[in-house]
Amino acid sequence: MTAQREWLDKDYYKVLGVSKDASAKELKSEYRKLSRKYHPDANPGDDKAEERFKEISAAYDVVGDEDKRKEYDQVRKLGPMGGAFGGGQGPGPGDGGFNFDPSGFGDLGDLLGGLFNRGGAPGGPGFQSGRGQPRQSPARKGADLETVLHLSFEDAVRGVTTSVNLVSDAACSTCRGSGSKPGTAPGVCGICNGHGVTDDNQGGFSFSRPCGVCGGRGSIITDPCETCRGTGSERRRREVKVRIPSGVKNGSRIKLAKRGEPGTYGGPPGDLFVVVDVASHERFGRKGNHLTLTVPITFAEAALGAKIAVPTLDDGTKTIKIPAGTSSGKKFRVKGQGVKTKKATGDLLVKVQVDVPGELSDSQREAIEALDKATIESPRSYLEAGK
Repeated sequence: MTAQREWLDKDYYKVLGVSKDASAKELKSEYRKLSRKYHPDANPGDDKAEERFKEISAAYDVVGDEDKRKEYDQVRKLGPMGGAFGGGQGPGPGDGGFNFDPSGFGDLGDLLGGLFNRGGAPGGPGFQSGRGQPRQSPARKGADLETVLHLSFEDAVRGVTTSVNLVSDAACSTCRGSGSKPGTAPGVCGICNGHGVTDDNQGGFSFSRPCGVCGGRGSIITDPCETCRGTGSERRRREVKVRIPSGVKNGSRIKLAKRGEPGTYGGPPGDLFVVVDVASHERFGRKGNHLTLTVPITFAEAALGAKIAVPTLDDGTKTIKIPAGTSSGKKFRVKGQGVKTKKATGDLLVKVQVDVPGELSDSQREAIEALDKATIESPRSYLEAGK
């Protein structure tokens, strides 16, 4: 089944649960939510979840790409075009119909040429320079994939080399993607003589269509690989190593070139995008390249001043000076103890919070009552009427 025919049969917007007018941001948001829910790592052994994940990924690969989405919408709008997509509704290759060659219609030809995999650009996939000359193979880049990597707060700050596990189509491990049994090679198609298309002259018109025998490839696999049955790819689990740089932020999208699904007809593999999901920390927060920390201090330390030790993310401690008369919520900066990236190093921002005891001992109560008696002016005196 060609990509365009599959587009006719499947409503990718419905698969993702969005309207066809959804923005790119809405598409990405819904895709990430669904991919996390149905990811094989989150549903081990669940074949239905795995199939759903594959369906979601295939849908986003099309409508998540601006150019593919335009082509997809155009295909859905035009419909089967009287069998132009090779089967289903209307005549197609092998049943007496014909496939329209739009290459002579200027810009419209370029548009329709893309839909029919018969682009008019010289040297591009589907270009036919002249009658009887070899047609280039309709090579297509493999689908891009996206997976989620869950990281601890510490690994995100420091950076780590790890791996992601995913289930996807990959080049066949037996034939290495050729589709032919090891030791054999595809043969030239005897119907189109390797051109990939056949011509049908109708008086003053010449109609061209993909060869119904080789599917437009120009070659035929005479001895298919037993593992992939000639497709050149197989569904399997893969482990892909990924280097996470120090200071990566939650939601970052890291591209691993050519680690997606294999291409078809000799096309290059797609890319793999790793979305980072960073866990929170029980003590530290993050603001850009700065780490944040809230530290409790006593009333005496705030009033009289003190030197206190505060923890750092590397398990060490740093001493900060609390000036006398420090109010609750005041922030202090510890240089160089934040997130380190190639471009900059952040600081540790410490906010002090005066701790008010819930229960007082007799001696504490006496001391506080003595302080209250010694306090001459109320801190709210400026709020009193007439002042």
